[in-house]
Amino acid sequence: MPRVSQDHLDTRRRQILDGSRSCFARFGYEGATVRRLEEATGLSRGAIFHHFKDKESLFLALAEDDATRMADVVAEQGLVQVMRNLLDEATGIEERALGADWLGTRLEVSRRLRTDHEFRERWARRSELLTAATRARLKWQRDSGNLRDDVDVDVLTAYLELVLEGLVSHLAMGLPADHLRSVLDLVEESVRRHRSQ
Repeated sequence: MPRVSQDHLDTRRRQILDGSRSCFARFGYEGATVRRLEEATGLSRGAIFHHFKDKESLFLALAEDDATRMADVVAEQGLVQVMRNLLDEATGIEERALGADWLGTRLEVSRRLRTDHEFRERWARRSELLTAATRARLKWQRDSGNLRDDVDVDVLTAYLELVLEGLVSHLAMGLPADHLRSVLDLVEESVRRHRSQ
């Protein structure tokens, strides 16, 4: 029997993650049945669960994959840019700002955090990635003289994470997004260092 290359396994895993992302976003965690996951990925249940132990492991890997992508954006451009990308995707300006159906996945993560204690414990260990990236970016901005220095970096990190969660909730409720770009401009301005003229 021929041996499968690591590249092939990685490609198949990516195919499963990309296909399941749209399935979870469209149907939610409970509605993403194995049959629907098969249709979304174009693979059999055996192929899917060869790479992931069960549906929860698949969803957690997907959410972790999105968190990694977000952390990469944070490292280069900051958490406010993640929010801008999310808003662009939600309003149809940039359909794949962070990856297909990122908002749906993020909403499902938020819902499961509220309702599933075991998921909350598993996710807590993984969500530190985004917090660490945000903190590191803010420290770099402070060292560069661009970040206000009258507020602790941990407080600014918590502030930006709260704004992100508020944005996700706002979009989840289908509330108008007309002024949200200006709100994000204000958020970004609120953490900048203001030099005297």
